[in-house]
Formats: sequence, structure tokens, C-alpha cells
Amino acid sequence: MESESQRKSFCSVGDMYGLVIAPKELHFELVKDNSFRLRFRVLDDLGEAMKDFLRTKEVGEFCSGALSGAMTKAILAPLETIRTRMVVGVGSKNICGSFFEVVEQQGWQGLWAGNTINMLRIIPTQAIEFGTFECVKRTMTSAQEKWNQTKCPEVQIGHVSLKFSLSWLSPVAVAGAAAGIVSTLACHPLEVLKDRLTVSPEAYPTLTIAISKIYKEGGIGGLYAGLTPTLIGMLPYSTCYYFMYETLKKSYCQGKKKEFLNRAEMLLVGALSGLTASTISYPLEVARKRLMVGALQGKCPPHMAAALSEVIREQGLMGLYRGWGASCLKVMPSSGITWMFYEAWKDILLVDRHHL
Repeated sequence: MESESQRKSFCSVGDMYGLVIAPKELHFELVKDNSFRLRFRVLDDLGEAMKDFLRTKEVGEFCSGALSGAMTKAILAPLETIRTRMVVGVGSKNICGSFFEVVEQQGWQGLWAGNTINMLRIIPTQAIEFGTFECVKRTMTSAQEKWNQTKCPEVQIGHVSLKFSLSWLSPVAVAGAAAGIVSTLACHPLEVLKDRLTVSPEAYPTLTIAISKIYKEGGIGGLYAGLTPTLIGMLPYSTCYYFMYETLKKSYCQGKKKEFLNRAEMLLVGALSGLTASTISYPLEVARKRLMVGALQGKCPPHMAAALSEVIREQGLMGLYRGWGASCLKVMPSSGITWMFYEAWKDILLVDRHHL
């Protein structure tokens, strides 16, 4: 005889043509023509789980980062092209001269050279960067609160007692550093491709040809050329960039006794944070660009210190900031617009967003 649990696990449905006995996990519905429609409850549950997942804060932040990056790059692609040419020493040494040079040689579309790969690069990069930043910041803040509520771990070495505390660490600074490192590791090959397409469009006219040539010359490692100097340059930039934005935002809101910034204020604070971070890390950016595209000119320095020495020897200390003006013209609006779009998309995608 069947047990009670076995009888409960099945149901039966039927009509004049027959009878069906099936597990209760299968859900039956009666439709207009009196026929039965069979639905799997498992699929319904999976659909609901997917909807809940897409509504999570992490997914909202990830999508906000991707959308803000794509919209910013579409607007500012010409400035990125001019900045890259000036940093690596290709063509004219001033902004206007470089602008007219690109238009004369490649037409107006030349200002968007490499923009396809730039868009493919920036969408995952910004999504990973902002998603990592928000996640690490929350994790660090939570860890600090827990450690403050409990006694910090101690190590006794003789008469010396060492306490391990997280209170001296800034969650924003740590999150900023983590965001830069993670996004760089994930998306560095796209940065290499973008630079090749921008600096040498004759040798690398299309994305497919660029990938093929780089792979033939250096294999998979060729797509990660200059990874170490990129990480070295990204670490101070990313740390300062996020730290300055959060600090300026919080200080401004406290000074004005406001709960959150309006769009114009986000634009200004984002621009200032980008300017500060770029100025501090710019010499490393010059060395990184020289290493990454040095192979195109047949003289690639062996490491970052050698690249910095080479720049100083050829152009003096001011050479470390060659193209800084063009970089500021690109970085300041880019940072401001990115933060403005990011916060705007968070407002749309995250209803329960906290402004501070």
C-alpha cells in the first residue's frame, strides 16, 4: 500500500479522452478551449529567481557602470584619440595641431579611430570597476563595524602585544584600488587592441587584423603586453580617483547641509576627482603608453623605470607631463560625465539607493 507522502506527491487531471497522473511539480492550467496546458513549476521558480537576481543591488551597480561608461565614451572619443597620440609622441605636439592632423590624414572618422574596440573595452571595464568598488566598499565597511564591536585579534610576542585592526584602513581607498586592479586584469587585452588601432591604423586597419597580428607576434602574452606597468599606474590612479570623489562628495554635502548632490554638482565633483588622480599618476601613464606602443617604433624600454629615464633624458622632466593638457581635457569631462551618468542610472535601477 502507498504511503501518505507518496499519495500526496501525485495529482490527476483528465477529460473525456483520458486521464493523466503526474507529479505535483508539474502545474496544469485550464485554457479557453478547455484543453490543459502543462507548465513546470521548476521553470517558474527559475524565472522568479532570475528576476530577483536582476533586481539586486550588485546587478544594478554593474549595469549602471556599463551604461555610464558607454555613454561617456561615445561623447568623448575624439579627445581620447588626440590624447593617446600626444602621449606616445605621434604627430603634432599641441592639441589643435593634432586635431587637424587627424582630420587631414584620416578624415572626420579618424577622430573615432579605434572607437569600436574602445566601446567594447569600456563597457565591461566600467561595469567590473564600479561593481567591484561598491562590493568591496560595503564588505570593508561591514568588516570594520564587526571588528569595532568585538575585540581585535592580538598576537603576543614576549612583552610586545600586536593588535590587528582595520580601523586605519579607508574602505573607499581599498575599494578603489581593488576596482582598478580587477578591471585591469579582466580587460587589459582590449586596452592593447585599442592603442594599436589608434596609434597605427595603417598597420592595424581592423580589429580582426590587429588580433591576428598581435597573436602571431607574441601569442596570448602579446595581448597582455605592458600588464605590469599598467597595474603599477592604475593602482595610484584608481585609489585616488574613488577616494577623492567620495571625500569631496561627503564634504560638500556636509558643508552645504544637503543629503545628496544634484547633477551639476556630480559633474563638478567627478571632474575634480579625475583631475587630481590624473595629475598624480600621469608620469606613470606616460611610461606605460611608451612601453605598450614602443614595439611599433622598434625601441621598447625593458621596464617602467627605463621608460621614465628615457623620457627624462630625451625631453627633460617636463616630458613626464607631455600631453597633460590634452589628458585633462579628456579626463575631467570624462570623469564628471561618467559619475553623473552612473549616479543617474543608479537612481533609475536602484529604487532604495542611499545617496551617502
